Amino acid sequence: MLSRLKERMSKANVVRFGDREIITEGLRLSFWADISHRCMTASWPSFIGGAVFVFIVFNAAFAVLYWIGDQPVSNVPAGDYIDYLYFSIETLSTAGYGDMHPQTHYGHFIAAVELFTGIFSMSLMTGLIFARFSRPRARLLFANFPVISIHEGRPTLMIRFANERHNIIGNASARLWFLRNVMSEEGRPLRRFTELTLVRNEHPALALSWTLFHVIDSTSPLDGLNADDLKEAKASLVVVVSGYDVVAAQTIHARKSYDHSDIRFGQRYADILETLDDGRIRIDYGKFHDTLDE
Repeated sequence: MLSRLKERMSKANVVRFGDREIITEGLRLSFWADISHRCMTASWPSFIGGAVFVFIVFNAAFAVLYWIGDQPVSNVPAGDYIDYLYFSIETLSTAGYGDMHPQTHYGHFIAAVELFTGIFSMSLMTGLIFARFSRPRARLLFANFPVISIHEGRPTLMIRFANERHNIIGNASARLWFLRNVMSEEGRPLRRFTELTLVRNEHPALALSWTLFHVIDSTSPLDGLNADDLKEAKASLVVVVSGYDVVAAQTIHARKSYDHSDIRFGQRYADILETLDDGRIRIDYGKFHDTLDE
């Protein structure tokens, strides 16, 4: 616990790939240098909290400028700071109720600067909120465990996923990568990744579920490997799916990583399809993650 706290307080950054954690050091990217990316990747509570904080800081700063002036705003007889704060909020938000207004050149100048700041900040906030809402997201449900079992007479690695929205994802394509630690000829450790050949890597209209098949033969990097071999190599699998969402009219992407401990040897996926008496097909997603022994 203390080591994790020290990592967060230091300049080190922790990058997670599945269950693996990598500590990166030496990069000095300032907060403001990549503020747009931080606004896009922050959680909604953090994003809203940051917006509220900036709003309060701006209004408090402009309220101080009004407060130190010589009665720059009308209808503030006592000159209380709280009244200038309310006026600042009205000005920054361009509400302008009318009961308070600038009455000196100093007041007009500060109000003009605040109006420009308010218009600029509101436009920026509107763009950020729209970008966060309009960002395409693929709602794909990946099975919790890849399985390796006999399929059509050959050992096969299988990974199942489904389209949670049940809309059409046209021209869907999938790629499967195998990552592991190896030693180079010079005895240096390397993290090597190899793309695994799929029986079918394209789907014309992904609306329900899709199972990827990789045949483990003599040409496969998985040939002859067992669970202990994968653990020793700290192996992992990465699935990347992309396609065209016909509803959003945008290309969407999804990614799922599996650790070596997630792979189930000698098991297959439970059947989720059932034909009803009236001829319709029923899909039971409650069994989507279930695996059965061969």
